[in-house]
Amino acid sequence: MEEEKVLDVQKNSKIRVLLADDHEMVRMGLKAYISTDDSMEVVGEASNGRQAVALAAALKPDVVLMDLLMEEMNGIEATAGITEACRKSGADTKVIILTSFIEEDKVMPALEAGAFSYLLKTSGPEDILRAIRKAFNGESVLEGKVSQVMIRSTRKVKAKHDLLTDREMEILCEIGRGKTNKEISECLYIGIKTVKTHVSSILAKLELEDRTKAAIYAVKNGLSD
Repeated sequence: MEEEKVLDVQKNSKIRVLLADDHEMVRMGLKAYISTDDSMEVVGEASNGRQAVALAAALKPDVVLMDLLMEEMNGIEATAGITEACRKSGADTKVIILTSFIEEDKVMPALEAGAFSYLLKTSGPEDILRAIRKAFNGESVLEGKVSQVMIRSTRKVKAKHDLLTDREMEILCEIGRGKTNKEISECLYIGIKTVKTHVSSILAKLELEDRTKAAIYAVKNGLSD
């Protein structure tokens, strides 16, 4: 079993990224991509899910690039572990799934475990770097094929959005399109504080934990088309 690698990097303004993949060549490639962007740095590498959870807790990276199929603890379990650790510590680590699988039995559990974005390994280097930047700024990215899987999901979700006001519906739709509070504020010509108030109300009425879950809800119910 490979030992986890932790780079001796001081905290700074760069986006701090943790790599979690059981293939060293994949990690090397990702690290090479990331090194081309001066706004990012790789602060650690994990070769299995258990290491990923431990390193995420110790390093509190801004973003984790997470593979799904790993030994000891798979990517879904590791994502859930990191999500729970963040909830307890108040850290704001975003997990981006980067994998080869788009089957429903992989996509939905990963998102429900707390994954912020979901990309395929066929994504280009710039797409991956863009997803990292977006995650750091609070914007999720879902591969087109992943969105299709979500829409096709046979999981039935009760249409709780009937309880939302017209304005809340507008905001939920924009969340589903991946817009930030600032972008929603500018798009709907309302204050950011008002947007935040509506978002809190939306989450309460739909019984959802966070914006990512709201975005998933919007996509699954065809509200963001």
